[in-house]
Amino acid sequence: MTALVDARAGLGHPAGVLGMQLAVEKALALGVGVVAVANSHHFGATGYYAKLATDRGLLGFATSSGRTVCVVPTRAAVPRLATSPLAFAAPARRNPPFLLDMSTSTVAANKVKVYDFTGEPLPAGWVLDENGAPVTDAGRALEHIFERDVGGLAPLGGTPEMASHKGYGLNMMVQILAGTLYGGSFAPIRERRGDPDDIGHFFLAIDPTAFRPAGAFESDLDEAMDVLRATPPIDPARPVLVPGDPETAARAERLRDGIPLTGALVEKLRGVCERSGVPFLLG
Repeated sequence: MTALVDARAGLGHPAGVLGMQLAVEKALALGVGVVAVANSHHFGATGYYAKLATDRGLLGFATSSGRTVCVVPTRAAVPRLATSPLAFAAPARRNPPFLLDMSTSTVAANKVKVYDFTGEPLPAGWVLDENGAPVTDAGRALEHIFERDVGGLAPLGGTPEMASHKGYGLNMMVQILAGTLYGGSFAPIRERRGDPDDIGHFFLAIDPTAFRPAGAFESDLDEAMDVLRATPPIDPARPVLVPGDPETAARAERLRDGIPLTGALVEKLRGVCERSGVPFLLG
């Protein structure tokens, strides 16, 4: 079963929740639900929506097109793509859900901002200049991403030698599902025409009981994740993880200890409060 939702140029977050909830209800009725959301905006972390499906015992897949043109296609000197995130989640019985949440660029733009806050150099291959050379200064990298019309974030893989064509292909897959499928915009064409943002989202939910007896899928996934976590690591202090493990651990730590903030970020937040005329409560 399918549906197309018009977000009416509103916030992406409620539109995203509605889209995945619709996909889940359709999957519970017929085994598979597919929903596209049109005319939306940024909806936050893609993994949140994929995990909504696992809360109901289903597999979930979510993607989103984007507004900011900041990713350079393989072999390109100028950006033509958004970060085009995707997420996939699957329920287990004993374990937290498998949750893959990623951008199809080597990193999300906000990761570069974090390095700028801390003053650390970027890993080579995250951001490229117009000649395809790595940019490791985070401040200069942000200029390429948000201010200059050359260079930008690299597709997943970083360089052609490290198979960035795969990230490039995944990026376009997301655009096709979350935009082209229903007639939504492609960011560089939208910019050229001056059209509205029309960000799109794509949601897929699958009921495993459409294929197997209830509980069988979850039990097998538990065993698969157990095998991966038991794999001998290179460094005993850094065990092998399963997608979703770092996020689960970070959530528990933040709930326990709070969210650490760098001095640079605190000052930026202070400035936001001053400009908005609201109290600054962090210090």
